[in-house]
Amino acid sequence: MAFPGYGAGPGGFPGMQQDPLYGYFSAVAGQDGQISADELQRCLTQSGISGSYQPFSLETCRLMINMLDRDLSCTMGFNEFKDLWQALNGWRGTFASFDRDQSGTIDGHELQQAINSMGYNLSPQAMNCIMKRYSLNGRIPFDEFVSCAVRLRALTDHFRRRDTTQTGNASFQYDDFIQVTMSI
Repeated sequence: MAFPGYGAGPGGFPGMQQDPLYGYFSAVAGQDGQISADELQRCLTQSGISGSYQPFSLETCRLMINMLDRDLSCTMGFNEFKDLWQALNGWRGTFASFDRDQSGTIDGHELQQAINSMGYNLSPQAMNCIMKRYSLNGRIPFDEFVSCAVRLRALTDHFRRRDTTQTGNASFQYDDFIQVTMSI
């Protein structure tokens, strides 16, 4: 059974050393078995998961930690790291399939297709907001794509928890809304 938010500690859990991801994780994790945003950035850069794309920014690493930070420690344990690795591989595959010219960026139309392929059905107005936030000269690099995917996933998860009737409507107190949007 996985225990989200609990790191490996000095000895790790049985079998953890056999997990190929544990090497990347343990190379930067401290004695507490947790990694911070700057350690995650270093770990992901060393692992090469971004492939030929630019390394992840510190801001994107903070977002990734916040997305999976079930224990609110602002750090990531090994089980959270494994969840992130799986998500990153999915996002990289999605991005690559829409980066048809292999430029390392996608345009607005490709972004909309990518977002739709991940199961999100957003209005043109929402897509316009996303393009304004994540594009540079009308192109979205992989790092910004991951930031967008992290925020979409986290905001959708928060919304679904509050949409108890599954009608597409949720009620938020102002303070709750600020906490949700500022934590992502």
